[in-house]
Amino acid sequence: MIITTTDQVEGRRVIDYLGVVTGEAIIGVNVFRDFFAGIRDIVGGRSGGYQNALKDAREHAMADMQDAAKRLGADAVVGIDLDYEVLGKENGMLMVSINGTAVRLG
Repeated sequence: MIITTTDQVEGRRVIDYLGVVTGEAIIGVNVFRDFFAGIRDIVGGRSGGYQNALKDAREHAMADMQDAAKRLGADAVVGIDLDYEVLGKENGMLMVSINGTAVRLG
C-alpha cells in the first residue's frame, strides 16, 4: 500500500475517495527508561529507549491506519498527518496518531 503525505500519487490517478482512516498508539512512560534518559541528558547524546518506544508507537499507529484502509479496499492513503500528544496525569503517556484519506488508484 502506498502511504504519502502528498494529496496525490505521482503517475497515478485517484479514481475513488473512500474516506478518512486513522491509527493511534499510546505508550506509557517507563521509570527505568526515564532514569537512563535523564543520565543521557546530563552527559549528552540521544535517548535510545525513548527513540525506540516512539518508533514502535509510530509503526503500530501506521499499521492500524493501513489495516483500516485495506478494509475499505484502498490502494493508497494520501495526505497523511502524524501527531504526537502527551497525555495523562503527570504527562505519563504519549499518544501517536496518524490519519489520512484512503483512495483507490487507477
